Amino acid sequence: MILYPAMDLMGGKVVRLAQGRFDDATTYPADPIEALARFAAAGATWAHIVDLDGARAGTPVQHDLLAALAETAPLRLQVAGGFRTREQIARMFEAGVGRVVIGSLAVKQPDLVRGFLDEFGGDRITLSLDVRIVEGTPFVATAGWTEDSGRSLWDVAALYPDARHLLLTDIGRDGMLAGPNFEVLEEAGARLPHLAIQASGGVSSLDDLERLTTDGAIIGKALWEGRIRLEEAVALARA
Repeated sequence: MILYPAMDLMGGKVVRLAQGRFDDATTYPADPIEALARFAAAGATWAHIVDLDGARAGTPVQHDLLAALAETAPLRLQVAGGFRTREQIARMFEAGVGRVVIGSLAVKQPDLVRGFLDEFGGDRITLSLDVRIVEGTPFVATAGWTEDSGRSLWDVAALYPDARHLLLTDIGRDGMLAGPNFEVLEEAGARLPHLAIQASGGVSSLDDLERLTTDGAIIGKALWEGRIRLEEAVALARA
């Protein structure tokens, strides 16, 4: 399993949101460059960085910062937030980013996103689908979780037979330290075997990580609040 320590940025500062609510943000006294160095020193090979301002605006806001971090980071970066055009994506790769995450656009403009996959390759694009569970079915939400697409996870994933990476978030678990939605993650692994799935939302302990069967896991709030030591999590993931 690959661990992705997560860093969400708002106004250049490291924050974490509860269930995606911008009015419920916790700010951490950390410098992004120093945080990435600590991640690498703990043994992480990837980090997941989100431009929350860009995600909210639907357009680049902190992409200059993302590019600067990629140019100096001692580990590979997966970046998200406000990516809408091939030029924005290409700029990240030119700066040294490992993967770019595409979220709402994957639901709203599948032809465009399939074009990104064709041009840049499935290993460089991560689809990010955020779901709400309704009567046992995961339905995809968009626009920073403010809109319901009316489409299930399975319907949207079927649009992308050539994708390779999927970041899957249960909105109800994100930032709540309540544990991942193991049932949905396991079902996704069984139904979408061509995708390397990253579990996101709710990881709160080493026990959670040990139980996960996904290819990757995003660790956010539990890491920043000291509930998980990254060194121990990396060692567990490699065991």
